[in-house]
Amino acid sequence: MESDIEAVRKANETFYQAFEKLDIQEMDALWIKEDYVKCIHPGWEVRSGWAEVRDSWVLIFNHTYQIKFSVNLIDIVIRSDWAWVVCLEMISTQDQGRWVEGRVLSTNLFERRDGRWLLIHHHGSPLLSLEEEHEEEEGEEELPMIDEENPPEETS
Repeated sequence: MESDIEAVRKANETFYQAFEKLDIQEMDALWIKEDYVKCIHPGWEVRSGWAEVRDSWVLIFNHTYQIKFSVNLIDIVIRSDWAWVVCLEMISTQDQGRWVEGRVLSTNLFERRDGRWLLIHHHGSPLLSLEEEHEEEEGEEELPMIDEENPPEETS
């Protein structure tokens, strides 16, 4: 019998496999069909309830030609019949014939139902590329350090 950690890891892997296949039937099988499920795709507003969550996957799948995931830095926590996975998604997708890559930090929440770990929440936050981080740092103004023991004198 597999451990709960391995069962959650497998459920998380199955989620990304369904996503890569762009298969709505496989995605349907991974989610609890309740009003309390939520999904937040990078840059999107929250989708609440199974109908809205499912519609978001249909929209993504209908507008994605091909997508590949490499999921890293997987951290799994289990408390009773709840589990959450925090992971880094390295995503490659085709956009107008060329491959585009991105990084998304994601949290996937699972609930155990009838012995299966099913999704109740997915939240993805985009991470800047290393180039974007560097460009952003170069564009930032350096703020002067303030010595709390000797604050600058106020001028009027």
